[in-house]
Amino acid sequence: MQTDYKNKGITLLKKGQKGMIHAVFSRFGLVLLLLVVQALLLIGAFLWFREYQPQYYGAMMLLDIVIVIWILNSNINPTAKITWFVVIAVMPVFGVLLFLYTKSDIGHRALKKRVDEIITGTKEDIPQQKEVIERLTRDNGAVATLAHYIGRSSCHPVYDRTAVTYFPLGEDKFEEMLKQLEAAEHFIFMEYFIVAEGEMWGQVLEILVRKAAQGVDVRMMYDGSCEFALLPRDYPKRLRALGIRCKVFSPVTPFISTHYNYRDHRKILVIDGHTAFNGGVNLSDEYINRKVKFGHWKDTAVMVKGEAAKSFTLMFLQTWGIDEREQEYKHFLACPALPVQSARGYVIPYGDCPLDDEKVGERVYMDILNRSLKYVHIMTPYLILDGEMETALKFAAERGVEVALILPGIPDKAIPYALAKTHYKSLLESGIKIYEYTPGFVHAKVFVCDDREAVVGTINLDYRSLYHHFECATYMYDTDCIPDIEADFQATLEKCRQVSRETIRREKWHVKLVGCLAKAVAPLL
Repeated sequence: MQTDYKNKGITLLKKGQKGMIHAVFSRFGLVLLLLVVQALLLIGAFLWFREYQPQYYGAMMLLDIVIVIWILNSNINPTAKITWFVVIAVMPVFGVLLFLYTKSDIGHRALKKRVDEIITGTKEDIPQQKEVIERLTRDNGAVATLAHYIGRSSCHPVYDRTAVTYFPLGEDKFEEMLKQLEAAEHFIFMEYFIVAEGEMWGQVLEILVRKAAQGVDVRMMYDGSCEFALLPRDYPKRLRALGIRCKVFSPVTPFISTHYNYRDHRKILVIDGHTAFNGGVNLSDEYINRKVKFGHWKDTAVMVKGEAAKSFTLMFLQTWGIDEREQEYKHFLACPALPVQSARGYVIPYGDCPLDDEKVGERVYMDILNRSLKYVHIMTPYLILDGEMETALKFAAERGVEVALILPGIPDKAIPYALAKTHYKSLLESGIKIYEYTPGFVHAKVFVCDDREAVVGTINLDYRSLYHHFECATYMYDTDCIPDIEADFQATLEKCRQVSRETIRREKWHVKLVGCLAKAVAPLL
């Protein structure tokens, strides 16, 4: 039953209009059906040629050899290469057809070209202040080299005199978010992976409608996966009727596209170019514990005030402009953002795009691990590692660094939960400490290291975040909030149970089986 949101904001859906019933009995029910038909057509192509067995098997053997050689010489992640070899060995025909379909440029060639154009065209839109990078080089040359790497992929300058506030819970972010939205005078940009009607979105929407009526440029963008079970396909039209410009990122369209995996997992809110929010918190009631789904929902976020907020403005506009030829970057980037003179340290907001060859999210994490001296403390909802990330985690621990991970005690998805457990034994053997949050689900994406640097953002330790999603995060070095991040990790640790070899041994047999089977295809999920 839908909650009564009277006096708690605006709702645009009628009772019973969302959920799985909506997904089945709507245009997106048809989309789901067509996706199934699409998969059946691939299988049918295999069955169709069975009567020409000699020619067929000869041609497929030759094609298998060509594909295997191509995979060996490609820049595909080594763990994914092994997975594709297994798939092709087990299903020589269907595996090759699946590889050709998913790895071809069909459907995403135009998207990649457009993203490349935008990134190239905005590379210099926020100039790097020379004195800031020079000062960072003097303070910590290793971090300066990381900043140089982050800047390779897009326009991601290093900022100083930027205030960063850390929120240890979604409720804390939501409270401050409402205050900052009320203060908006020029524009509000919102980009979220999940939007679901309820108390949280209802209160936010009520403010957005008022601000739009006052002449504030209000724009909303959410990922197309929401249209399956959370929002109807015409929801952008409903928001536009209220004065809010709205887009759906990559609505799923069968047959003509192979980029279903490329989801917009970012969570960005920018207000007037001087204030920005980033972190794991989506616009849905479970993120602020108004709705209980998997016990207590532990999430985190940061608020950035100052020049660094402009990087989030640019990230939003880059994604917003994918389907537009006219760009508006400079107008919004010219909005004043006064430096916070009292703020210490350096801040780098950055994004990660699945369409280039830069795995920024993963490499930032690995760089922190490789430079760590005392500890690296991590919170992540999922642990589905490739060989490189697992090696980096283990090597840090084997060097004597305290590497500790907090994972969910109550999972939101059974298969990722089982997959995470397949890594436990190897990590424990290297001295990594693993904890599970007993009150519920951890959705936070946090790295904090040596009391001096941290990352808070949207990037999980799994294949989807590291390889398939549009992501973003806030890197911080020596900022005032880093002690707060570490204090939150320690406070969360008190509510966790520690994983040991004995707890692994006692794990239910079916969880172990699911994990082992799923691990064989994990890079493809």
